[in-house]
Amino acid sequence: MSAFLDAYLTPSASAVKFAIKATLAMFLALYLALWFNLDRPYWALISAAFLQIRPMSGMVVEKGLCQIGGTFIGAVAGIVIMALFVQARVPALVALTAWIMLCTYASSLLRNNFSYGCIMAAVTAMLIVVIAGSNPASVFDVAVARLSELALGALCATLVSSLLWPSQVSDHLATQADSVVNQAFTQAALRLEASDDEAALQASLTGSLSPLTMLETDSQAARYEGPEGKGRVRATHVLTRRTLRLLATLQAMQRLLRDHDTRVDDGIRQLTAEIADGFRQAEQASGVSAAREQLQALRHRAHRQDTASLAPLQRRIVLGLREALGHAIVMLDAREAITHPRGRQLRSGRLSWHRDHLAAGVNALRAGLVFAGLATFWILTHWSNGQVAMLLGTLFSAFFASRDNPVAMTLTFFKGMLFAIPSAFLFGHVLLSQVSDFVLLALVFGTPLFLGLLGAGNPRLMGHCLAFTIFNILLTMPANGMDFSFDSFANRAIAVIIGLSVVVMSFRLLPGLGATVRRRRLVAAITRDLQRIDRDPWQATETRFAGRMADRILALARHDDTLPEDQRHLFALGLTGLDIGNSSLRLRQWLNDTRSPAVKRAQRRVHAALADAYAESAAGRPIGDALTDAASALQDAVADADALSEARRPLLQGLLERLELTLRQQAERQAAAGQATGISSRH
Repeated sequence: MSAFLDAYLTPSASAVKFAIKATLAMFLALYLALWFNLDRPYWALISAAFLQIRPMSGMVVEKGLCQIGGTFIGAVAGIVIMALFVQARVPALVALTAWIMLCTYASSLLRNNFSYGCIMAAVTAMLIVVIAGSNPASVFDVAVARLSELALGALCATLVSSLLWPSQVSDHLATQADSVVNQAFTQAALRLEASDDEAALQASLTGSLSPLTMLETDSQAARYEGPEGKGRVRATHVLTRRTLRLLATLQAMQRLLRDHDTRVDDGIRQLTAEIADGFRQAEQASGVSAAREQLQALRHRAHRQDTASLAPLQRRIVLGLREALGHAIVMLDAREAITHPRGRQLRSGRLSWHRDHLAAGVNALRAGLVFAGLATFWILTHWSNGQVAMLLGTLFSAFFASRDNPVAMTLTFFKGMLFAIPSAFLFGHVLLSQVSDFVLLALVFGTPLFLGLLGAGNPRLMGHCLAFTIFNILLTMPANGMDFSFDSFANRAIAVIIGLSVVVMSFRLLPGLGATVRRRRLVAAITRDLQRIDRDPWQATETRFAGRMADRILALARHDDTLPEDQRHLFALGLTGLDIGNSSLRLRQWLNDTRSPAVKRAQRRVHAALADAYAESAAGRPIGDALTDAASALQDAVADADALSEARRPLLQGLLERLELTLRQQAERQAAAGQATGISSRH
């Protein structure tokens, strides 16, 4: 059965509830907007529709606040532009173009609802400058009207979301946390078994990182769901940190077990096999408590393993297994705290994010060119409906800029818009022209909106059906004094087609950074963070590094999905960078209390050598002997200054030896992958 038949013939209960809630919120906003006789009631309708895309109560509240805040900032910006260039339309549009570019740039650097707030700031300023351009005296009235309409839509969406079948962000976070933990445990079992199935490894890695990124992004909305919300946010930060540490540790363990199996004795192999099996059992266990008991038993087993007589490298393996189990147990504690934050008090600071300023600049340039082109067309043609085209160009050029495949998403919206044209003509003009009261209006105009929202409840149809709903509203523009003439409808339809066509062409002509450039920039960003890992306080460095690495590893893994299976090596680059960073942070912890200048100098030299070696190995070049010399100098300085205890010095030696082996192996793999790519490209 196709997705459309499945969505409409056998809709899920959640899809039906979503459609009913969104439709009620939209028509409540429309009724109040008509009652208050607002200038453009359809903006209240669109505002409620956008807020119901993710109808969880905390998410709606956060998005509503961001929408109102962005609208207010955009209104102020629009008033300022009009005050400066009230008699000069072209300079006003130039200043507006700069403001739209600034908002798009900020939107590309921010996350989720805050990104949406920046887009609303751009759209609101555009509406004020364009609408009030012909009547500068009405600029303040236009600003107040836009703020009132959008705030009314946000209020109605929040009210309906809270009262009718309320869904909580906390439930969503719990579901995402389950996915993160289960996939991470599957990854642990595969890594410890030294599996060569790269497809399964990458699938479990992406399956853990994708919900982890969504979990971290969405967790901020939990603070709007009562006093326990902040506890859930902290638990989410802990889960993110520990999951990344676990993945980095597992990457190192797999390489040691697979590439140096001759140096690993039978006792350690047996322990590793037991822990791998324990991770599989914990992933299948019913409930957090059962999984925790299994992992704690394995942790006791690992701590009973005698390490005094082991070589430094073998001791490093045992300690790595203990660390992996420790991270897994804390992950389970964080998972439980997301559901029951009162039972467990976890502390963690907010994570940082990876931000690519060059990509954001390209997005801003594209949005500016789209608006400038449509504004020029509007000025030259004096076409009143050119405002609709400018609105769509401003909105969607910024809205889709940060998505993974903006061209495909824009084309999806374009198809939904084409389906909306005959629907809007039939329901929004032919039938709606015969309506005399609001109840009939809701029945007639609500039919296509409900059908669109019902389909949008299916994730596979979200783009088509959401576009169908939004463009039905824009093509109809319900208000107290509607124009039902065919000319007005045809003009709006042409404006919608032109506006969205320009957006599609802009993404095709200026698609953004290519995959190769993005990969190089990601590797360069990881290298820069490794170089700065000893400059800031430890806690701030760990917070910044862990958060950014989640984004980077996920981006590298997605890039791997576009390559042939024998060339998928990029996600391993991210995990190696994460492992190097975590090891450098651990090294800082060990030597944090020493006051010896020689030790500090040697430590900084090791950090710099690790960063340089990572950059060289990522490019497939030999790392040389700089890291070996820096590691030897650090061990000598530690011994001379007595900076570490006798028991911890072998751990330092094993850590440095493992990192050097890891980087040399990565250089060999990247060189081999580069040769394979070159051979395949020549053929």
